Amino acid sequence: MLAERINSYYTKLMKLSSLGIRDMPRALPLRALLGPSFILLGLGLGSGELILWPFMSSNYGMGIIWGAFLGITFQFFINMEIERYALVTGESVFVGLARKLKIISPIWFIFSTLVPWMWPGIIASSATVFASLLGLKYNPVFPIVLLVAIGLILTLGPVIYKTQEIFQRNLILVGVPFIFLMTLLMTKPEHWQDLAMGLVGKGENFWFLPAGISLATFLGAFAYAGAGGNLNLAQSFYIKEKGYGMGKFSGRITSVLTGKKEDITLEGKTFKTTSKNVDRFRKWWRTINIEHAVVFWATGAFTMLMLSLLAYATLFGRGIKTSDITFLLSQGDIIGARTLPLFGTIFLIIAGLMLFSTQLSVMDATSRIMCENLVISSDRFKVSKIPFYYYAFLWLQIIAGIIIFAAGFTQPLALVITGAVLNAGAMFVYSGLILWLNMTNLEKVLRPGIVRVVAVGIAFLFYGGFSIFTIFEYLNR
Repeated sequence: MLAERINSYYTKLMKLSSLGIRDMPRALPLRALLGPSFILLGLGLGSGELILWPFMSSNYGMGIIWGAFLGITFQFFINMEIERYALVTGESVFVGLARKLKIISPIWFIFSTLVPWMWPGIIASSATVFASLLGLKYNPVFPIVLLVAIGLILTLGPVIYKTQEIFQRNLILVGVPFIFLMTLLMTKPEHWQDLAMGLVGKGENFWFLPAGISLATFLGAFAYAGAGGNLNLAQSFYIKEKGYGMGKFSGRITSVLTGKKEDITLEGKTFKTTSKNVDRFRKWWRTINIEHAVVFWATGAFTMLMLSLLAYATLFGRGIKTSDITFLLSQGDIIGARTLPLFGTIFLIIAGLMLFSTQLSVMDATSRIMCENLVISSDRFKVSKIPFYYYAFLWLQIIAGIIIFAAGFTQPLALVITGAVLNAGAMFVYSGLILWLNMTNLEKVLRPGIVRVVAVGIAFLFYGGFSIFTIFEYLNR
């Protein structure tokens, strides 16, 4: 009875129109499609790649690194199902799920985005690094200044997507080669052997998980082996704004101050499954798989493995404090001592910028998710006002972060782990929902094949199982 009343109330408030019909546009060449995966990769660089997996490798060795590789592989398959829906329909997965789950869907996604991501541990980590570079003692003023800077960058950039794409792409193209160079300089052959063994789960006197490891920390790192949490779902926004497939017919979010207003539509358009349209879809599908596999999966896995190996080679078993974010600072000191002081400084600058760029992309993605779900939830909120709702959520998060820092929550690693565990639970929920959406809403010829169904299904069970084990671990303390 209650569910019927809720759905009846929803129907009165918001009616999503049916998908329009257009022909699938011609597939673009790969070079024209590069971009969305850089943003998604940037969402993960400052959390799992730079903090959690290197942190665990410096404490437990390389035997846990299989989790990083498996985690980002799961995310590749999940992300491609997110891209599949947006490619075929030109609308986000949030609109698709709202068509099936009514008011429950937008309320869940606002809640499951705001609560896990309101803990600003990533920007606190960035502030810690920059304070050290300046020779100053960390205090809450540093992350607050950086939060405000993020707000200004996103507010003043004419097209939000382009601002992020340029920033993330350039940082990755400079940062990843430098990290690889430092790893080559700092490692020995036995370190690479330990990495190879770790990829199959063999550590120093353990298989897969060492004694004493916190399941919460491991689950958080597993969830952050890539973007993590609801942030993966933002990929449907980015490929729409890049013009993938049917996304060509939707508008982009532009700055309310400096951008040229574009028409934005929630409801998308799809195509009849004629031989011409299906052939075009398959060409799109092949190309965007290559784009995401090269930029997100391969580059992300490589970066994560190199950063973890670097942390292992410099810190593991040396009696150096690695219980908090200062392990990054210790790495910079050791790199500078063994090579040139300049290299240690450059490492920390790149680390600080990666953390900053990750927080910037996180705030953009979460603001997009929450503003679209707000509009979906009721026709009281107008589609034409999406840019204003976006900036309202953006600055609301910044204010919340300022309050958290002012209240005395200053331990970056604890904040990162808290958010990561909550996001793992969110991933358990939506990995199943996305698979269900694509298997029931798309034409049979456009649905995922058996390999992808199995891959996403295993990810769903893995996230769910580890989330349950983590809850039991917490309750039994």
